[in-house]
Amino acid sequence: MNFRLIAAALAASVVLPLGAANATDLEVTHWWTSGGEAAAVAELAKAFDATGNHWVDGAIAGSGGTARPIMVSRITGGDPMGATQFNHGRQAEELVQSGLMRDLTDVATQEHWKDIIRPASLLDSCTIDGKIYCAPVNIHSWQWLWLSNAAFKTAGVAVPKNWDEFVAAAPALEKAGIVPLAVGGQPWQAAGAFDVLMVAIAGKDVFQKVFGDKDAEAAAGPDIARVFKAADDARKMAKGSNVQDWNQATNLVITGKAGGQIMGDWAQGEFALAGQKAGTDYTCLPGLGVNEVISTGGDAFYFPLLKDAEKSKAQEVLAKTLLDPKTQVAFNLKKGSLPVRGDVDLAAANDCMKKGLEILKAGNVVAGTDQLLSADSQKQKEDLFSEFFANPSMTPEAAQKRFAEIIASAD
Repeated sequence: MNFRLIAAALAASVVLPLGAANATDLEVTHWWTSGGEAAAVAELAKAFDATGNHWVDGAIAGSGGTARPIMVSRITGGDPMGATQFNHGRQAEELVQSGLMRDLTDVATQEHWKDIIRPASLLDSCTIDGKIYCAPVNIHSWQWLWLSNAAFKTAGVAVPKNWDEFVAAAPALEKAGIVPLAVGGQPWQAAGAFDVLMVAIAGKDVFQKVFGDKDAEAAAGPDIARVFKAADDARKMAKGSNVQDWNQATNLVITGKAGGQIMGDWAQGEFALAGQKAGTDYTCLPGLGVNEVISTGGDAFYFPLLKDAEKSKAQEVLAKTLLDPKTQVAFNLKKGSLPVRGDVDLAAANDCMKKGLEILKAGNVVAGTDQLLSADSQKQKEDLFSEFFANPSMTPEAAQKRFAEIIASAD
């Protein structure tokens, strides 16, 4: 796809400084369609509408893997939306390099984003060639194991405190007719679970060597072999999940039909919507209770270049609104994520969010793989782990060999 030729065709876009807010419709595309996600995105829409503009919701069902190609196609095809969600990292890299996305550096400077956004790596992920192209809205960490207290009570075993105890409890859960580990069929879920296992079992340094340094020797080594052994345990425990979407897997935990789920903190939005309370109805184990870390992935909004001057002004209003302290609190409390601002009051946070905030404050963080790998390398990884979890005949050794090959060629 020749993004640069398309960019030239759209070069008539006009970018104007922010003036008084006008009642302008701005289409915003995203893939937040579960119950908890919809409640959270409604907070963003409400805040933007309060500026006198109007959020035109462009939700695309099917998660990021389905939504991103549609978003990219619209932008490159000359039908850009006003703003679009991506994970902050490298997903929009080619669009930016092709001149199709708006430079937000002036807005970021006016609003002092470099002073308020924490950790700084979030804004770094929005920065290409010294210019800022996206507005981070949350910190979403993959590094969680969510457990159903009711499921373990039914099985007659204590709620696990770490991954090893969880694996040991699996036979009792199965005997009680409960699926030990809920994993949906979307490829990104299996790949994400493996990444969490890597940090917990092999540690932060090995995670950085593999995904940050693209060290194929480390990927083929004994530390990662232990991770693949744990992934083999995970796929055995996940047998019988029989759901596709991540929130369907979360619902198995909420209803006590599954013992646990390795999933990002966005799962909290589903627990909250179901009226469940952290520490009472469910238990959260950051870093699988083994290595308490937070991965600093998450969501950001990018703004395609537009020809319409009024919509361009509205883009600036939206960018500022997303980072407003009140918007940050309202959105993240419902999303289950952490705010990107280090100066907001989260007294209303639940026990799990407070755990995450403490880990973040201590600086025990790793970058998200979206920040470290290109979209192509991520897709190869997702395809591998989707096959690994679906095909019991694929040995951990064979899967590790393929994984090392993906890392060797990663960009």
